This record gives sequence, C-alpha cells and structure tokens, in this order.
Amino acid sequence: MSSGFITIEGLDGAGLSTQASKLNEYLNQKNISTVSTKEQTDSIIGGLIKSSLREEWKVSPLALQLLFAADRAHHMASQILPALENGKIVICDRYILSTLAFGSLDVDMDFLKTINRNFPKPDITIIIDVPIDVCLERIRQSREGRELFEEKEKLEKIRDNYMKLKEHFPSTYIIDGNKPKDEVFAQIREIVDRRL
Repeated sequence: MSSGFITIEGLDGAGLSTQASKLNEYLNQKNISTVSTKEQTDSIIGGLIKSSLREEWKVSPLALQLLFAADRAHHMASQILPALENGKIVICDRYILSTLAFGSLDVDMDFLKTINRNFPKPDITIIIDVPIDVCLERIRQSREGRELFEEKEKLEKIRDNYMKLKEHFPSTYIIDGNKPKDEVFAQIREIVDRRL
C-alpha cells in the first residue's frame, strides 16, 4: 500500500472521529504508517474557528470561511503534505467537503470552491450519512452546549449539500452510518482495502 490521503466527512454526530480512529488502528495493525488528523486543527487559527462555532465571539460568515481556508493551508503545509511525502497514509476527519456543505449556507458555493481549489484532492472521500434526528440526539448526549450549525433545518440543508457534492472529488463513497459502529467500519474497511 502506497501513501494515500483519506478524508471522512459528514454531519456532526455521524461518528466521523470514531471511524477515523478505527481506520487508523486497523491500518497500524497491518504495519502501515499513518497520520490521523482533523479539521479544524488545534492551531491558533483553529482555536479562533472553535470560538466562533461556539458563538463565543462574533465573526462574519465570510471571515469564518476564510479562517477555515487559512487553517487548511497551515494544516496542509505542516502536517498533511510532509506525511504524504514520507509515504504515510493520512486520515483526515473533515476536509474541503465540510467547508462546501456547511459554509455554503451563508457564503457563495462557487467562492468557497475557488478559495479551496489549489488544495490536494483526497484519494478517497467517505461521507458517513446518518439521519438528522439521530445526529442531533447523539450530539445532545455527547456534550453540553450547541454549536453554530446544530439546528435541524440547517442540518437538513447541509446533508442535502453533501449528497449534491458526491461527485466533487473522484472516489467519493456515501455509506450508511445509521448502523452499529463495527458494521459502519466494515463498509469503510472494504472501500479502503479495495482502493489503496
């Protein structure tokens, strides 16, 4: 297996972090060197984004999306590209499709595509599709407080955006995330084993 860039996408509460962790563990067990990472990052820019999503400070939708692009540029230069150049598999919890699906609620989709067009395309994109009500219940159980996009009407539009974006990157797969965690991972494992 050569180096590869795998991104996992979907709504909050869809289990992205859980499945990214399972994939990382699976590949490591096969003695494959990996880097598991996520967006937004833990950088200073990522911290600004988190504060905005929690509505701790007010920032315009355009400024927020420019912060996401800046965070991605830093992430790419500091972590993702060095790992790929060293022959590692990179597993990224959220990437450009999240920007397009969430960000286009308030910012023009074509503009978002333009500011993200020079970032590398993933080798595999996996969209974990989970019903809105299930996501909201999982979010409610897992943490206190609501974030910016966590309202049913917004999440319905975001889910619709993800479905429309399935052709944006080659090798994009939509899987049913409304199953036990191990069954969801079995779908991901089959895709990764076949593609890489």
